[in-house]
Amino acid sequence: MSTPHNRGEKGQFAKTVIMPGDPLRAKMIAETFLDDAVLVTDVRNMFGYTGTYKGHPVSVMGSGMGMPSIGIYSYELFTQYDVDAIIRVGSTGSYVDSLNVNDVVLADSAWSESTFAFVQNGCEDEILYPDEELNEKIQAAAEELGKKLTTVRVHSADVFYRDSDPDYYKGLVSETGVQVVEMESFALFHNANVTEKKAACLLTISDSFVKPEQLTAEERQNSMKHMIEIALEAAIK
Repeated sequence: MSTPHNRGEKGQFAKTVIMPGDPLRAKMIAETFLDDAVLVTDVRNMFGYTGTYKGHPVSVMGSGMGMPSIGIYSYELFTQYDVDAIIRVGSTGSYVDSLNVNDVVLADSAWSESTFAFVQNGCEDEILYPDEELNEKIQAAAEELGKKLTTVRVHSADVFYRDSDPDYYKGLVSETGVQVVEMESFALFHNANVTEKKAACLLTISDSFVKPEQLTAEERQNSMKHMIEIALEAAIK
């Protein structure tokens, strides 16, 4: 049955979903990497597709930006569509000079000041974790493909534009150990925990807080091939 946010029917999504934030990136992944991709949902133009990758069923669907958005879509996929695992693929900003634009990183944990988990079910944890087995599959896929992959602690933020101290991130790095920032993984990991499913977060550095480096919007959409290939290979393991 469909939901208010997804017109797909039960059985139309594969057990593993690759989930970029941008629905146009989901469209690009489906059209570029999947065979026989079928549009399963387009409610609010949040495109979701199911096809095959090397003969294995795989779905890809956008999540939108921020924890409330990925919170809705991932929860429905886990609870209404029998999805077992979601691999988020997205862009991230680097807080440290050891990470450069186009580097691919894998979240080994997500720290957040968000109230998402507390409001959802009373969870007071500030640090949430991906599925260990799924992360191991992603690391194995990267190794097999010969792609460099760095594990990091992610800062999952609720606010993109801050009017406070522009150097706020320096304190977060020293106090919490975060190395990059994005806006979705904390909610995804929480939903996976409460539904007893699996989630991981694979990211490409698109800009830096400490270096004058930045990808354009078009480059973000089209130049993340390495990350996408790693995620797809992990999805079929």
